Amino acid sequence: MTLSLSERDTERLLGNEGPALALAMRVVTRVAEAMEADRLLDIVGAHIDSCLFTGMAALDFANRLADGGARVSVPTTLNVSSLDLLHPELSLGDPEERRLALRLMERFEEMGCRPTWTCAPYQLEERPAFGEHVAWAESNAIVFANSVLGARTHRYGDFIDLCCAVTGRAPAAGLHLDANRLATVVVRIEGVSEDLLDRDVLYPVVGGLLGPLAGKAVPVLVGLPVGVSEDRLKALGAAAAATGSVGMFHVVGSTPEAPTLEAALGGRPAGTEIRVGSDEIRAARDRLSTTADVGLRTVSLGTPHYSVAQLGRLVELLGDRRVHEQVAVYASTGRDVLHEVELRGWADRLTAAGVQLVADTCTYFTSIIEDTSRTTMTDSAKWAYYAPGNLGVEVVFGSVEDCVESAIAGRVVRDEGVWANA
Repeated sequence: MTLSLSERDTERLLGNEGPALALAMRVVTRVAEAMEADRLLDIVGAHIDSCLFTGMAALDFANRLADGGARVSVPTTLNVSSLDLLHPELSLGDPEERRLALRLMERFEEMGCRPTWTCAPYQLEERPAFGEHVAWAESNAIVFANSVLGARTHRYGDFIDLCCAVTGRAPAAGLHLDANRLATVVVRIEGVSEDLLDRDVLYPVVGGLLGPLAGKAVPVLVGLPVGVSEDRLKALGAAAAATGSVGMFHVVGSTPEAPTLEAALGGRPAGTEIRVGSDEIRAARDRLSTTADVGLRTVSLGTPHYSVAQLGRLVELLGDRRVHEQVAVYASTGRDVLHEVELRGWADRLTAAGVQLVADTCTYFTSIIEDTSRTTMTDSAKWAYYAPGNLGVEVVFGSVEDCVESAIAGRVVRDEGVWANA
């Protein structure tokens, strides 16, 4: 298939609007050709993933564009960075890496990106509307945009996202197109108790199960309640994107392109149908833990970044209690959400209870957790999936209720009754 470019696309590609735009356009057109797109389309926004300093390549590329005068042409948000600029004392990393990480952040701001530093841009006040095309990177943001908002983005990786932001263009391919958004895999959730269906903890587990089952396909889930909340869909999508390559999913009766199973499938028969029962769900939950050791040193919450509602729930669960003196508790969120939490007085209450709020970054990547030699507990399937490899830590997965009770007790405690009749 031949890629057809507009007159302005061609002018940019030839360098008539400067070297930075020419470079960005070369990247976008090469990606479009690889995806067999026949044209480029306009986007209304972008979210940049390559904000974590993982080596000089990211900084070199940002320098190349910024030094060439590049500016983003659409509203552009920034993913988590390697530093918590609001709490710099938390960083335990190498000083030179901190300097380079900060320089990378500065270069993105110089190009006109909004310094949001969050993996959950969908929790910002402004977010893309149904049917709008964007170029989002960061796996959980991608799957949320497509699935929950009904906006349209493909799975863009580092550098491609920034080039789309600079040009305001993206390939007319992948999940931007109607046909590729239809489900091909039906996953039926059966035999799960009403009690468990109404608990937050189920949804990251279902996501962790869904990732390997679906792979790169678009799945549709049947059997979950109608009107599943955004926070639960967030947890499901983040886990599915981390454990698989899911860029979009449907939940019948909850996501905008799946009012019915027939609508999610586009009237076609499913290519694959999978039945998931309580045994499979319990096994998926168990796979999210790497140890049975009940000795607890750390609790990490907020991957993806906690919403205002989730931090409010944490305040509610803690009440007037304080975490055990030997347990460090971290709750990560975006700075916009943190500002709202501070206005409500919740930040002071969490601090008084012994919870360290973290902004701008994520604890499974940045050197923040002081003691990785003992068990860490989390309510995030994504954190549980990545942290053992990134940090070398042993993980126990549990509900946020389990995490709070464990933090207070100073040892791992889990309500197994929730799962007994799953």
